Amino acid sequence: MTLEPLLAASPAIQIHTATALAALALGTVQVMRPKGSGAHKRMGWLWVALMAVVALSSFGIHELRLWGPWSPIHILSVITLVGLWGAVRAVRQGRILDHRRIMMKLFWLALIGAGAFTLVPGRLLHQVVFG
Repeated sequence: MTLEPLLAASPAIQIHTATALAALALGTVQVMRPKGSGAHKRMGWLWVALMAVVALSSFGIHELRLWGPWSPIHILSVITLVGLWGAVRAVRQGRILDHRRIMMKLFWLALIGAGAFTLVPGRLLHQVVFG
């Protein structure tokens, strides 16, 4: 394992990676803890903020290009931002099951699923983790 590729990367990649790792750690705790407590709500707001930064910072990353500077990952970032808004809206309206469903999809698909693709050979985090 070496951090050199990450330290040499653009600030957008560094911010994206750091907030994604923080969201992964916090999200894992959130999934395992009881729901509805004050701590759950505070950690939830922090997770929403982290995920928003993850999604927004992706717009400064253009390593994969399919349509000009954009790639399918940028579509996922838009979906993530819309999903975060929808999850917050759902919980504020008392639609707890909708909130839970959206948040779990964001955790598993937008964070874990997308994160798994960063470990593909040739990608920066593959270099970090596997040298």
